[in-house]
Amino acid sequence: MNVLLRRLAVALALAWALSACGGAAPGAGGSAAVPSDAHSKTYPELVVGFAQIGAESEWRTANTRSIQETANQLGVELELSDAQQQQGNQIKAIRSFIAQGVDVIGVSPVVETGWDEVFAEVKQAGIPLILLDRNADVAADLYSARIGADFVAEGRSACVELAKLLDNRGAIVVLEGTEGSAPMLGRGAGFAECLGGYPDMRVLERRSGDFIRARGKEVMAGLLREHGSAIEGVFAQNDDMALGAIEAIEEYGLRPGVDIKIVSVDAVRAAFEAMIAGKLNVTIECNPLLGPLFFETALKLANGAPVEQWIKPAEGVYRQDTAALELPRRKY
Repeated sequence: MNVLLRRLAVALALAWALSACGGAAPGAGGSAAVPSDAHSKTYPELVVGFAQIGAESEWRTANTRSIQETANQLGVELELSDAQQQQGNQIKAIRSFIAQGVDVIGVSPVVETGWDEVFAEVKQAGIPLILLDRNADVAADLYSARIGADFVAEGRSACVELAKLLDNRGAIVVLEGTEGSAPMLGRGAGFAECLGGYPDMRVLERRSGDFIRARGKEVMAGLLREHGSAIEGVFAQNDDMALGAIEAIEEYGLRPGVDIKIVSVDAVRAAFEAMIAGKLNVTIECNPLLGPLFFETALKLANGAPVEQWIKPAEGVYRQDTAALELPRRKY
């Protein structure tokens, strides 16, 4: 086996051990170590280009850090681009990666649509393409694999948890993420589908907070001005917006987690701290520590080895009663 590839395989196993939360095993996609039959092609070094969305949340910051730290552990050359929430910047970065002739390209699409042309250019260049975290609305043959959560299932889980908290009845508001993004669409669809089974629960309004804490606070403050104590529950499509909503609820004079039940998605450390304080009720995990899975998949693709089309990391649901026990195990 090529010395670099052997080091990559060993380091991937180590990276998984370091990044696993509470001892959770990696999800579908197999073990971290790359099987020996994946090494049919050898090369002096792996060069990977990754077009990141930006740094809009604690989740995204942890995601970027996982990618950078894993690349450093493996000695992989990583070309990282920060798109600052702009699809045009991601498209420009991908075309730059094509021109550089990188071995593998990764992207976390800021929105679902508008990728067909540039993805076709990647395919024409013969470069494997990985969708990390978010999905893109393109033909399946325009990308090699997607690594990330089932957003629809997250939305369903959030609905079930909120229904339990409200005894299957009540008026709720939804803080949505970036309009047109895969998690916003998927979580919204899953939540709405599940809500159909609870006729006594109704959504007063859905408003976008762009997955940003400050926007979540701003939007929640506006909803409280309009609906006041009629709001009994909140589904925030990420923890950052939930944390902003908590601030707005407190400033309004109500008790978050008590007067208004709150369920969110991501499971960042700050969410566990809020649950311990009794201000957040439930968080649905969406694991950002995808660096090891990303580079394992990139290495396989660079060697022409088969990979699953959709690789899902292991995730869970966390509530107030276990938050204090779980917090010390959180890696993000």
